[in-house]
Amino acid sequence: MQSVRRYYDRFLEVIAAALMAGLTIILVMGFVYRFFGASLVWYDEIASIGLAWLTYYGSALAALRGAHIGFPGIVNAFSPNLRVAVTLLSEAIVIGFFALLAIYGTEVVMILQGSTLVSLPDVSQQLTQSALPVAAVLFIIAELLRLPEVLAAARGHGFEDHELKEALESVGVEAPGDAAPDRASAPSKPLTSGLAEGGRAR
Repeated sequence: MQSVRRYYDRFLEVIAAALMAGLTIILVMGFVYRFFGASLVWYDEIASIGLAWLTYYGSALAALRGAHIGFPGIVNAFSPNLRVAVTLLSEAIVIGFFALLAIYGTEVVMILQGSTLVSLPDVSQQLTQSALPVAAVLFIIAELLRLPEVLAAARGHGFEDHELKEALESVGVEAPGDAAPDRASAPSKPLTSGLAEGGRAR
């Protein structure tokens, strides 16, 4: 399961990186052409579609990595059994929502048959709107692959607050629950042996 999740993470990462690179190129081209007084007629429409694609496909990657905004402090206050129940309910709601998005997104794509972009008549709107059902399915797969980890955290000590951890680390404060393995695992030397070693060194 971990290997599948790792390959899926790389797959989504490649998609997000390609969309980011493509959107960056489009923005730069739009600026350069407009600077020289030759604005691209398709710039605004394609840039907005690219941003929408990046949002949808990037959300699947964020779901796989557990990077969406959450409130782990509230859930962590519950008992383990209640945490598991709330976690299952939230996962069911999320997966159900994206299942509906995939179904109705597919219907929207079918309705748009024959429709094209205004600025690029050769590009079908079915292609541009396909991000709705496709990204929804990718999101569901990401949630299912992450579900065992989420349930393990719910049964265990609770969920980690990544935002709190990053905020504490930025000011040099160790996050609660983080142990220092090097110091904790290293055997402590008696004070007398340390003094003796210091004396021999001198």
